[in-house]
Amino acid sequence: MGKLTTIAEVDRIAGMTNPVLRNLQITQSYHELSGEFSNRTGPCANWCTFATWASKQAGQTIRQEDLLKALENHLATVPELGQAAYELTEAALEKGAGMSKKGLTQLVWDIADPKAAMHRASEAVARGNQKVYAEIAREFARFLDTCGKDSHFDAENIDRFCSKLKPGEPPDGQRYLKQAFEHYYQAFFETDPKQKAEYILLANIEIGFHEQTRLQPEIAEAMEASVIAPKVFRSKLIKVLFPNEIEWIASVVSMLRSLFNLPSPLDLATEKFAAEARHRLRKFLSAHMMELGFPNGMRLQLGKDLTAGFPPALQQLTHPDLIALLNKIDPTADSLKETAALDWANLNDRLHFIADLFRCFQETPVLWSAPFGPSEMPKVYEE
Repeated sequence: MGKLTTIAEVDRIAGMTNPVLRNLQITQSYHELSGEFSNRTGPCANWCTFATWASKQAGQTIRQEDLLKALENHLATVPELGQAAYELTEAALEKGAGMSKKGLTQLVWDIADPKAAMHRASEAVARGNQKVYAEIAREFARFLDTCGKDSHFDAENIDRFCSKLKPGEPPDGQRYLKQAFEHYYQAFFETDPKQKAEYILLANIEIGFHEQTRLQPEIAEAMEASVIAPKVFRSKLIKVLFPNEIEWIASVVSMLRSLFNLPSPLDLATEKFAAEARHRLRKFLSAHMMELGFPNGMRLQLGKDLTAGFPPALQQLTHPDLIALLNKIDPTADSLKETAALDWANLNDRLHFIADLFRCFQETPVLWSAPFGPSEMPKVYEE
């Protein structure tokens, strides 16, 4: 198999139906694109550099590596959830459920189905990984093919490349991609190291802005994968426990109880368990997905403020477009205060964190490390 950086190879990988293998090749392709791009810009992390590690992290969710077991272990140690399950079991027995306590407890967890929550999160992350790669990696490959060998600034050539990008704002328009590649192209020929670094940072953030706006539905879906609708949960539970109860009558009774604020003990217990399970599942998935692994065991908690600091060339910014964009998405300019993304499903929180992440780590050489060791490569290229 050749390099995964050509337009044809990007299209092939984006079209793969196996999400696990597709993610492995996406991650390796990002790494190769990052390396080819750095041959022109010098040792500065471009957007593909960061995408390599984000894609590798996404792969853990896509593959659900040890996640289900970890989730089950976590839920088993939460006393509030155990108490809610106990109260639900007692309420069901009081209503006349013909099952043992052990059988009822197992039924409650079978209906809550944490495995399905993990599967939903995995599917949403896989779709997002594919969606971004199919669009942005293809433009990187096309850019390198069109402009990567230019020995001098060719305004007509970069205009030809940009003419194929859609005008307008994201998620559908590609204005920020157009601006980003124009700034990358300027960086190719910029001789002042500080100005080059600012061009690259500006381009990285512009692509990040486009990418995160495009990804909003998939990220929100992944973060909400654990949500259990109490009414659906109760309906499924009642169907199994009381199969002879006429469903529409049960629904009317439940509605009337709710209308007159007279919930039954089973209603209350079901609501409490569903709410607690929803909270604990989301908290677990958030903790897992709000982490980014870098080489050499470096792990960033996305819900905590960054502490790395800005490299010297990016401490005092001068490019007016870069300053204007940061003023739009970074409420704590030139500071790492409040960079923590407390809610990863919140687009503004993500953009603030990502802008400062790009700025902090743009000149960190370890990011150019290969994402997979020699022993892992056969798995990456497996057909």
